[in-house]
Amino acid sequence: MQTVIKEFQDHIAILRLNSGPANPINLKLVDELSKSLAEIKGTARGMVLCGGQQFFSAGFDLPELLKLDRPAMGNFLERFNQLCLNLFTVPIPTVCALSGHAVAGGNILALTCDYRYASSEIKKIGLNELKLGVPVPYLADMMLRHTIGNQYATQMIYSGEFMSFADAKIIGLIDVIGQPEELEDFTLERLSQIASYPSQALSVVKAAKVEEIKRRYENNIKSKNGAFLDCWFSDPVQKNLLEAALKFSTK
Repeated sequence: MQTVIKEFQDHIAILRLNSGPANPINLKLVDELSKSLAEIKGTARGMVLCGGQQFFSAGFDLPELLKLDRPAMGNFLERFNQLCLNLFTVPIPTVCALSGHAVAGGNILALTCDYRYASSEIKKIGLNELKLGVPVPYLADMMLRHTIGNQYATQMIYSGEFMSFADAKIIGLIDVIGQPEELEDFTLERLSQIASYPSQALSVVKAAKVEEIKRRYENNIKSKNGAFLDCWFSDPVQKNLLEAALKFSTK
């Protein structure tokens, strides 16, 4: 199954997650999304990232990832983080169009975009990593603090809870909530307006927006990934993850 569907509407690329009802994030999705992103570079003047009606993405594919040993999981984590950095730094305006829940790794993918537009007040978004016993990945932590500020980000990470899109809009995590049947058209209209500005100026502005986070990521990611893996493979956390995987597989 093709886990990412790539479309174009005029000069706007649409990358649609298609890895199952919950759009779990596994190595196949990471690699196909990375490939699709590389293919639109130099062609697209804007990008929309979207998923399913029920789930944008429910996060890491725990039933699949828990089969991996430490080197293989380290490889997945490295490739996932690099994908997120590439999405975050792509030199065009980007919007994540959220029709469904965006939790854990799904929330992280949504953070890579410049804007998050939603079509429901009641769908959920959030990061539950700390409740399971793993840290929010380093890049995701930086992107979250960049987006909603240190105080809200700390509260969100420490709680480990999911919030409604309506509550997420209050703290700036969601930018716009519209009607479900209008979300994609509205997103394309707004993005097309921004993408119509001179591309050289847009790329300079985008580079300034992301340069500090990119620098910190490149300087620290190796040690941060090691710390994440230490937590992931600890006995208590493996037990938590196995319990979570049983629930994940029923979604």
